[in-house]
Amino acid sequence: MRLALGLSYRGQAYQGWQSQPSGLTVQDRLELALSTFADEPIRTLCAGRTDAGVYGLNQVVHFDTGVDRQSFSWVRGTNRFLPADIAVQWCQPVANEFNARNSAIGRRYSFVLRESSVRPSLEAGLAGWVFRPLDAAAMQRAAEALIGEHDFSAFRSAECQATSPVKTIRAIKIHRRGAYWRIDFDASAFLHHMVRNITSCLVAVGNGSRTSGWLADVLASRDRTQAAPTFPPDGLYFVGPYYDARHGLPDRTAAMDWLP
Repeated sequence: MRLALGLSYRGQAYQGWQSQPSGLTVQDRLELALSTFADEPIRTLCAGRTDAGVYGLNQVVHFDTGVDRQSFSWVRGTNRFLPADIAVQWCQPVANEFNARNSAIGRRYSFVLRESSVRPSLEAGLAGWVFRPLDAAAMQRAAEALIGEHDFSAFRSAECQATSPVKTIRAIKIHRRGAYWRIDFDASAFLHHMVRNITSCLVAVGNGSRTSGWLADVLASRDRTQAAPTFPPDGLYFVGPYYDARHGLPDRTAAMDWLP
């Protein structure tokens, strides 16, 4: 049978999602726990690979297995063999044609930033740091240039393995609560480092280093060297993918409610 899992994790201790020879990735730890619980080798495919230091609120994976156990047993049993900073949240049987990556119709990320004249301590890793005041209106105006289907080569890392740089951003929303900023991204899919690179450009606009119209010029250039340096992964959360209702997967969008 084919099963889908939703899991959450803190990314600070891991070398990203994708399996590495070191074994120090979220995928490596999850597959080891699943294989130990099922007593058979299990390989997973995820909805979206995350970088080292990035958090997952509702990462979705699928895998095939001949082991017949109830969904709650997969959750509790797998969690027994996972470290404290990774936890399966739900499990559900899916049709054989379901694919955690290819069946997703969109993905969401959130970037949490703390505006402060000195670097954060308690929030280290949980929030990015900006030390100059930001202008929300200027950032939102700049972000509007990115909405829709575009070639996002200017925000793509050299290591990106995507077959096409063309993606569709459906929404970018910028909020502030006290000293904290949150930038929410909703898109069909994302290129490697795309969210981090766009965020660094929005911060440059917000702190007055660049004008609101600059982001449209960067996008049109399709040249990575025209954009700001990649923002650190601190404070970046993969909220998760979303799917057509016919797949019947749990709605876990509330997982982001605890963010500022």
